[in-house]
Amino acid sequence: MTKENPDEKFSFQIEGKDYIISEKSELQKKDKDKKIHAPSLAIGAIISGICIAVIVFGIDNTSTQQQEIIEHELIEKETTPASITIETFFANSSPILGNPNAPITLIEFGDYQCHFCNVYFENTEHMIIENFVNTGKVKILFKDFTIIGPDSVSAAHMAHCANEQQKFWEYHDILYENWDGENNGWASEENLLKFANQINLNVEKMQQCHTEKRYQSTIQSSNEDAQLLQLTGTPAFYVISNNDIQRLIGAQPYEVFEKVFDSMLEN
Repeated sequence: MTKENPDEKFSFQIEGKDYIISEKSELQKKDKDKKIHAPSLAIGAIISGICIAVIVFGIDNTSTQQQEIIEHELIEKETTPASITIETFFANSSPILGNPNAPITLIEFGDYQCHFCNVYFENTEHMIIENFVNTGKVKILFKDFTIIGPDSVSAAHMAHCANEQQKFWEYHDILYENWDGENNGWASEENLLKFANQINLNVEKMQQCHTEKRYQSTIQSSNEDAQLLQLTGTPAFYVISNNDIQRLIGAQPYEVFEKVFDSMLEN
C-alpha cells in the first residue's frame, strides 16, 4: 500500500486496479468533558492508556462543529509492508444487509461495547437503511474490531453464532439496543443468552456454538484486517463503489454518509 498523504489519502492496487481511499476527517484537540475511557487491545507493543479522536466535519461549506465520535486505541509498533486485497474489506464479515447487487457497499468496523458505535446505531444507521439500503442503493457489511475488552469478543462471537440461525442482524440490533457502557457486565454470557432468547433464537444451540468458539478465528482475522488498514479505533467505515473507496472515521452524522452515497451514485 502506498500512502499518498498521511492525513487524507491512501492508494493501492487490487487485481491490477488502482484504488484510492479518501479519508473524510480531520483531527483537532480533544473535548475533555466528553471523554470516554476504554482499554486498548493488546496488539504488538501497546501503550497503556486511552486516546479519543476528535473529528471536525463540515457539510456544504457550513460552519464546523467539534465532536468526539470514535473509540480509539493507542498503538506503538513497527509497520511492515502488507498486501491489501479485496478480501481485506469483504472477508471475515457479517452476512450482507440489503440487496447483494446494490452499487455501493458500506463496511463498518465496530465493537459492540463501543460508545460511539452505539451513537451511530441510534442516530444514523436506521436512516441509511431506510433511505439507501431498502431502496437497493447500498448494502451493508459489519466487521469486528474488538478493542475494548473480553465482553466485546463474546458479543461479536454470539452475533456470528446467531448467523447460524439466520439472525445475525437481529442479534446485532439487540446488542446495541441493550448497550449500557463499557466493561461493566451488560454483555456477559448470561445476558448475551437472554438477548438470544428475546429474538427467539435456539439458546441451547447458541450456547454450544459459543462454548466451542467456532468463530474465534473469524473475529481475530477481522481484527487483523482492521490493523492492516491502519485503523486504530471504532467505528470506522469504508464506502466502496467501483474503483472508489472512501473512509469515514467515527460516528459521523447521517448527512456525511448521504453526501458520499449521492456523489458515488451520480458517478
